[in-house]
Amino acid sequence: MTAQRAIRRPIQSSDICVIANPKSGRNSRDAQAIERAMAVLGVEAQLRRWTDDNGLQDEVQRAIADGYRIIVAAGGDGTVTGVAQALLGDDLRQDGDEAGVSMGVLPLGTFNYFARGLGLPQDPEEAARAILNGKRHNISVGSVNGQVFLNNASIGLYPAVLRAREDIYRRWGRSRLMANWSLLRTLIRFQRPYKLTMQADDGQIRHVRTPLIFVARSAYQLAYFGLDGADAIHDDQFAVYVARGGTRTHLVNLALRLATGTMQAGRDIDLIAAREMRIDTAHRRPHVAYDGEKRRMSAPLNFKIHEQSLSIIVPDDADQVAA
Repeated sequence: MTAQRAIRRPIQSSDICVIANPKSGRNSRDAQAIERAMAVLGVEAQLRRWTDDNGLQDEVQRAIADGYRIIVAAGGDGTVTGVAQALLGDDLRQDGDEAGVSMGVLPLGTFNYFARGLGLPQDPEEAARAILNGKRHNISVGSVNGQVFLNNASIGLYPAVLRAREDIYRRWGRSRLMANWSLLRTLIRFQRPYKLTMQADDGQIRHVRTPLIFVARSAYQLAYFGLDGADAIHDDQFAVYVARGGTRTHLVNLALRLATGTMQAGRDIDLIAAREMRIDTAHRRPHVAYDGEKRRMSAPLNFKIHEQSLSIIVPDDADQVAA
């Protein structure tokens, strides 16, 4: 993710509509965090939650129609991506400069990779101040079959990890410990690698057997896991990781190397940089994970970078925290 071309315009409380997950109203921790943030944002800022009748994208569009010019996604990476998708629309082309609509982030999730990559504080009151003092920037985003993602998208093991994570969260609650346990449980149950055909914009056709293809757009996330590839992100490309196949023991070792920041391109994974890529799978509708969410998509899977397509609020230097 690359932030470029600042568009200076003061941010007012009356510009801001905070869009929150309805579950956050029932979660006491998130409810208190939102309440504290709203007190900083001011009485003219509005809080809305989407419902089953009015989904997230409908709620964002209603806020824009009502004249709000800063749509703040209050939640984790999945909520942030949902708001970005709504702002960009089905054709993935925001009329941001004309409409003057930008996305802000109030981080409430478990990982908050996108917010951390922006240098946003994780404390709700400090994050709210950073939004008020922030600057508008246009960034490039990635998509797969028209679905926006800001951090990563993947096929193979990771969608299975998310399914296991949801089951563990329902039983034991949300935490990083439970997230890591879901990864280990999935690796232990792993059956066999996937057969895929990849064609990136270098023209090379690659036939691979792999347990995982991980397509990254977050330099912060790569640094967090000690992975190479940040240069591709800063050059508005995808950093594409193709895990080398092997036994279940090999996969567990990969996970340990990832956790300890010792994974290496050429030994554990192959790294490809691309702006566009097509992946053909044996399954007509493979599971695809993106920014903590997952759903089935029709093959082939087409990945694309949309340059300077989304306007976001980034913190001023004085409000930034170390990534």
